[in-house]
Amino acid sequence: MTLPAAPASLLGADGQPLFGRYAGQVGTIDWSQLAAPFSRSPLWRRFHHKRWHYVALCTEAVFCAVAVVDLGWTSTAFAYTFDRKDGDMLANLSQDGLPLVSARLANHAGESSSFSRRGTHIAIDTSGDGSYALTLRSDYLEIDASFGPSPSPLLLATGPIAQGSVHATQKSSAMPLRGEVRTWRDEFTLDGGVASFDYSNGLLARNTAWRWASAHNLELGFNLQAGYFGDHENALWLDGDLIALGPAHFLYDKKDALSQWHIFTEDDMLDLYFTPEGARRDNKKMMVAASRYLQPVGTFSGWVRAAPDQPKRMVTQLMGVTEDHSSRW
Repeated sequence: MTLPAAPASLLGADGQPLFGRYAGQVGTIDWSQLAAPFSRSPLWRRFHHKRWHYVALCTEAVFCAVAVVDLGWTSTAFAYTFDRKDGDMLANLSQDGLPLVSARLANHAGESSSFSRRGTHIAIDTSGDGSYALTLRSDYLEIDASFGPSPSPLLLATGPIAQGSVHATQKSSAMPLRGEVRTWRDEFTLDGGVASFDYSNGLLARNTAWRWASAHNLELGFNLQAGYFGDHENALWLDGDLIALGPAHFLYDKKDALSQWHIFTEDDMLDLYFTPEGARRDNKKMMVAASRYLQPVGTFSGWVRAAPDQPKRMVTQLMGVTEDHSSRW
C-alpha cells in the first residue's frame, strides 16, 4: 500500500490532528493549537511534552547511537560506540541536562537539535537538501558524521495516546554515511556505512512503555514498535518503497534479554530472529521519575515481504537494535 504524502502540518484547520501514516517530511509539529478532545492546558503540556532526536550509525566494524531528549521539565542525552569485532562497548556516556538550558530540540525532523553540558556537546544538524550532520565531543568519545540524503521516503506516523493526548514520529531508513568515530582506544572510519534517525514529538502519558526494533541497509529496513503507540509506526522499506506493517510481537526472555528475540507482525509480512551481541542499559530512579532502559545491539535474520501474497525476501545478519523501555516521566 502506497502511503499518502506527508502534510505540511499535523493539525487541520479545525485543530483536529491528522492521524495516519505518511511518506515524506512534515512541515511543522505544533500541538499548542489542538482542539478538543485533544487540547490540554499549557501547564499540562509543559510536563507531558516529550521530544527526542536519535541517530544510529552502522558500519561493518562499529555501531554508534546518539540521542538528545527533552522531557519538558528536564533534558538528557546519551551516546555509545559498540565494537562489532570484539563485542566491546568502547564508550557509553549519559548526561543529564538543566531544564530549558542544556537541550535544544527541533520542532520537527527537518530542524536541528543540540545538547551541551559538562564537557559533552552534541549537535544534530539538518540542511534543506535532506542531508544531515552529527557532531559529538566528550572526554572519551568524538564523532564527526555526515549522511543523506535518504534514497527512500521518510516515514511520518501520528496517532492518539491513551492517558496522554497525541504523538508523532518521523523515521528514516538507511542513508549513505561518511565520517569518523574516535574513542579512547581506536579510531573508526564511517565511510561506506549507513545512518538512520528517529525524531519523535508527542504529549505522552505519565507512564509510558514500549518495545522497539530497527535495522537498515540500502536495500531494506524496518521500524517496529509495540506499546504506547500501537502499530502506528510499524513500517518496512524495501527497494525504495515504504510499506505499512501491522501489529508487531516481541518474544524474548525478560530475565535474559541478551538471549535470542523473535519478532513478527500479524500481517504475515515480517518474521525475524534477533541475536544480541551486546547492550546499553540505563536504569534511573529519581524523586518524581524513573526509567528502565535496555537497548541490545545485534543482528536480525529471517524474512520480510512487500505483501502477504508476495515472495519472501531473506534477511541475513542485518545489524540493528531492539529496545525495552519503560518510563515514569
